[in-house]
Amino acid sequence: MKIKAAIDKVPGGMMLIPLLIGALIRTFFPQVFDMPEFKSSFTGGLLTGTSALLAAFYICLGSTIRFQATGYILKKGVSLWVGKIGTTFLIALLIKAIFPDQNNLFLGLSALAIVAAFSDTNGGLYMALMGQLGKKKEDVAAYSIMSLESGPFFTMLILGVAGLASFPIMAFVFAILPLLLGMILGNLDEKMREFLSKGQDVIIPLFSLAIGAGINLTNVVKAGFSGVILGIGVVVITGIVLFLIDRLTGGDGVAGIAASSTAGNASAVPMAVAAVYSGYSSIAADATLQVTACVIVTAILTPLLTTWFARRAQRRSSQA
Repeated sequence: MKIKAAIDKVPGGMMLIPLLIGALIRTFFPQVFDMPEFKSSFTGGLLTGTSALLAAFYICLGSTIRFQATGYILKKGVSLWVGKIGTTFLIALLIKAIFPDQNNLFLGLSALAIVAAFSDTNGGLYMALMGQLGKKKEDVAAYSIMSLESGPFFTMLILGVAGLASFPIMAFVFAILPLLLGMILGNLDEKMREFLSKGQDVIIPLFSLAIGAGINLTNVVKAGFSGVILGIGVVVITGIVLFLIDRLTGGDGVAGIAASSTAGNASAVPMAVAAVYSGYSSIAADATLQVTACVIVTAILTPLLTTWFARRAQRRSSQA
């Protein structure tokens, strides 16, 4: 049976399918989660141990982030990273100023879902697109800077600074510590980087299963539709901003459009933030579904737009 091949055909399948399986278990067998035998079992730990699984994932993810960056890589990476985070921060300020209820803005979208979706770029998608369409190999390496977006840290920082949530200082420290630990290990020892980086792919379906086990599917239709709207918003808004930034820093705009996506691991951020700030605990499940839908939408739209623009730019360059 070609199970993995079938899952890989679904955009974000390794995250989406286990998440849906977990959600089906929660929806149709909710009584299982109240059983003492379940809570003390390995199965219970697998389906409810979201925090531990995410911590392990961020250590593995951190090991892939390199400290060193030079010249063009630094300029390209920092400019796109600042553009992504800065845009998200401005959106958060607008939400704070305009909407009295940040947990239900419109179509069920919340500030938590919007900030989580806007603040994290799909690195694999970006590197694949720039490896194929970029003019320089350094365009791919620029993600070494942009990968700092990964994890809940910047989502928490933006929400906190914009006044949409309140986090104690130590919450920021503990949120970023696993990622920093992975970065330190990966940069001190290339073999540790190689060893830990392999863990990302294994842990993704496991923490997705646990996240899904906290979701009731009765709200899936509503969350899915709003997630599609969220995905379109991410591509359009960040696509325009990052395109302009890329052009202003000497690029042709292709890298900016290629970065107009949402990372798969952003789906884990709402639960991670809600674990620290109880004000989001009631909407974390819906936000997770919305961000997951957003990941799929951007995984489809971003490559289409990037490829179209790159070919258009190439034709113009050849005619000049």
